[in-house]
Amino acid sequence: MASSNFIDYVKFCARSGKGGAGSAHLRREKFVPKGGPDGGDGGRGGHIILRGNAQHWTLLHLKYQKHVIAERGENGGASRKTGAQGEDVILEVPLGTLAKHAETGEVVGEITEDRQQFILLEGGRGGLGNEHFKTPTFQTPRYAQPGEPGKEEWFILELKVLADVGLIGFPNAGKSTLLSVISAARPEIADYPFTTLTPNLGVVEYRQFQSFVVADIPGIIEGAAEGKGLGTRFLRHIERNSILLFMIPADSADINKEYDTLLNELERYNPEMLDKKRLLAITKSDLLDKELMEEMRKEIQVDIPYLFISAVAQKNITQLKDMLWQTLQ
Repeated sequence: MASSNFIDYVKFCARSGKGGAGSAHLRREKFVPKGGPDGGDGGRGGHIILRGNAQHWTLLHLKYQKHVIAERGENGGASRKTGAQGEDVILEVPLGTLAKHAETGEVVGEITEDRQQFILLEGGRGGLGNEHFKTPTFQTPRYAQPGEPGKEEWFILELKVLADVGLIGFPNAGKSTLLSVISAARPEIADYPFTTLTPNLGVVEYRQFQSFVVADIPGIIEGAAEGKGLGTRFLRHIERNSILLFMIPADSADINKEYDTLLNELERYNPEMLDKKRLLAITKSDLLDKELMEEMRKEIQVDIPYLFISAVAQKNITQLKDMLWQTLQ
């Protein structure tokens, strides 16, 4: 899918439906003198509801929907007839969507499962008809409740990609190439930095019909937490990953320093990211012979498991899948 179609942030105004008014009708029939009150209740106004849909992976379908308005409830009628409820508006969103109040930033709820739903904005309650106000001493009330007004508020929907494994690395670290080799995803791959401008998801098939999801997160650079490069726009997608697979090319000037820089950017954005399980893949290792690889092993001083791989030469790809799967379990 074209990268311009990946939308992970929308802001819109939601207005729930007004409740219908109760009826103040008095029964009038030829052979029923003093029929008394028989006004029905008003119907509830429509809710605004968020519902998870595993088939969606972007908020693109909501990008141009600036106003979401639910129906009002119908008024109550004679003969105790309750007014119809206003139709709810259901907004289908991808898994990993977070809803916030636009003004306060307070989180209203989040969608993490298919078909999961919650009410973003409740419709107004319908008013009670005059039948409810009848008493032994006051048998013909001529009033009924008006319906409650609907609510109106601005909301922000933020998508944080849900994936088991997030690929972390500087631009041109080989993240997209690895994703294209281990899954059916076809991210754009080219020999220049920032080829990937949006997160790409791929399902990796594992032994005995098992699978896990990998997200290729656009390249981080030093200073990303301060807004340099693509900034923090895509760092939030890493927050939902169970495992972080750091990817550093074998021809990097200093693997230890590059790893520390990546770790530092994640910590500055959100210190909790350091609590996630981490692995390191040293990419493009088809450039190395055994002797050079042994020399590099002596120099690598990281406190996490690491593996030399080459996506192009299919080197240690099965071992990498095993390592990821075992860590996930």
